[in-house]
Amino acid sequence: MDTPRYTPLIESLPANVPFVGPEELERRLGAPFAARLGANESLFGPSPKALDAIRAEAADVWKYGDPDCHDLRAVLADHMGVAVGNVLVGEGIDGLLGNLVRLLIDPGDAVVTSEGAYPTFNYHVTGFGGALHKVPYRDDHEDLPALIERAGEVEAKLVYLSNPDNPMGTWHDAATVHRMIEAVPEGSLLVLDEAYIDFAPEGTAPGIDPEDPRVIRMRTFSKAHGLAGARVGYAIGDRGLIGAFNLVRDHFGIGRVSQAGALAAAQDIDWLAHVQAEVAAARDRIRAIAADNSLVALPSAASFMAVDCGGDGAFAKSVLSGLLTRDIFARMAFIAPQDRCIRISAGRPQDLDLLAEALPGALEDARKP
Repeated sequence: MDTPRYTPLIESLPANVPFVGPEELERRLGAPFAARLGANESLFGPSPKALDAIRAEAADVWKYGDPDCHDLRAVLADHMGVAVGNVLVGEGIDGLLGNLVRLLIDPGDAVVTSEGAYPTFNYHVTGFGGALHKVPYRDDHEDLPALIERAGEVEAKLVYLSNPDNPMGTWHDAATVHRMIEAVPEGSLLVLDEAYIDFAPEGTAPGIDPEDPRVIRMRTFSKAHGLAGARVGYAIGDRGLIGAFNLVRDHFGIGRVSQAGALAAAQDIDWLAHVQAEVAAARDRIRAIAADNSLVALPSAASFMAVDCGGDGAFAKSVLSGLLTRDIFARMAFIAPQDRCIRISAGRPQDLDLLAEALPGALEDARKP
């Protein structure tokens, strides 16, 4: 035998990953991108106070991080108005999703999500043998009643919703999400991914009893706080579920440098307000660039905009390719009809200047026979 004895489940999985990283694309192209507008990172950077904390902690990087993330959890609990026992810190929302699926999903267990929604969640479900059941978007929004209906039909253990949505940037208000929570079927758990909630209008985040067993909400330091490379996310849920993560999580998964940066970022509300203002201005600029090219940018409550290229998925992919050849990194939705759109992250003025320069040529190339 010349290979490890993989499990039948592992041998059945497709040989792909949710995303090809921009670094790999740069290696293929042989040069760095002039504008990195595809990964939904914060081009405005982290809080200067977070950077100071990271530098100060670097000398002690020889130590493991606090496995309980005590100080960070305490600050987050105070911010959310919950008990420390209701808060879990993990390796970004992606890491939290992986451990949640590991906790709850056996091979064959039903999981409900939207067709074309965040693919990393699907990646974890498939990796543990879960059965994905998908419902289409409605008017470029996730269809909350349809998600609940399907969950009831298949007795889903998990129901996934991102609000604001990725990849479309659309959102539902708090009252609508609250009605969905009230309708969650018995035995199901709603996974409320709020990665982009800091950019959403007032009244988007619902008030949720942290001990409500029907929902777990997840947030991140990767977006508004500009710490994507630190890999820090957190979940809020009932103490029984939060405590169960201790059975499977990597207890030293959050390094002390990441903890220090996140702790400082969580307390710098002025920097958060600065980034929120920059993102709002960038969305206005992307909307204007789209209009200048006879395209439409969908309303967005996230740190990116989905721009309707006016054709089908093949046309949008051609536009994206044209941007890549002009050193602009962006992404696109994967499933029709949302795949008519390319997704552009909020960028600095200089980044969006490059986008404005490159987009007309990319569109012209895509329209050639």
